[in-house]
Amino acid sequence: MSEIRYIAIEGVIGAGKTSLAQKLAERIKAKCILEEFETNPFLEKFYDDRKRYAFQTQMFFLVNRYKQQQQLDQGDLFTNYIVSDYIFEKDKIFAYLNLSGEELKLYESLFPLLEKDLRKPDLVVFLQSNRDRLMYNVKKRGRKIERNLTRSYIADLMEAYNNFFFKYNNTPLLIVNTTDIDFVNRKKDFEELYSQIFREDRGFIEYFNPEPRS
Repeated sequence: MSEIRYIAIEGVIGAGKTSLAQKLAERIKAKCILEEFETNPFLEKFYDDRKRYAFQTQMFFLVNRYKQQQQLDQGDLFTNYIVSDYIFEKDKIFAYLNLSGEELKLYESLFPLLEKDLRKPDLVVFLQSNRDRLMYNVKKRGRKIERNLTRSYIADLMEAYNNFFFKYNNTPLLIVNTTDIDFVNRKKDFEELYSQIFREDRGFIEYFNPEPRS
């Protein structure tokens, strides 16, 4: 555990990133960095009309995520650990899914300039799930901003995330199948996942497929 100071949780919308980040942060008394999606004034419009509002939505997220990530290097005397519910590189997943043409070229010219000086996590935990479970989680939490989120968009995101992490090798990576577990409401599920995250013998890239609970 002493070698893991900065953990980032990733996954498609509804995978449980924020919930896991908050539980981990509470457990290890870490500084918790949560993505500020609700401050994006274009996001709700984007879910209504992806093509029209993709560029505004993407650029707002890019700048906002960069500003937030810069704060990671500002030391906190009261915390030894950091847990975040996203990685800065995830911005590219959405950019390549939603932008094209000159807008994508502009994005590609900006992203490397912002990325180069940012701190990388000691471990990324990628939460995978099937589409039905993701849609269930999204519907259950009932965010107004996500009311027009479609199954087809979730499917596109799943494919984009899987492709991204299939090639990912920038940091140690733990891929977790969360389809049949509930680490929010079942203590045993959380403890099992916690043990996997802080395993001393974990390899650089590993896959954790817990058995379903009855």
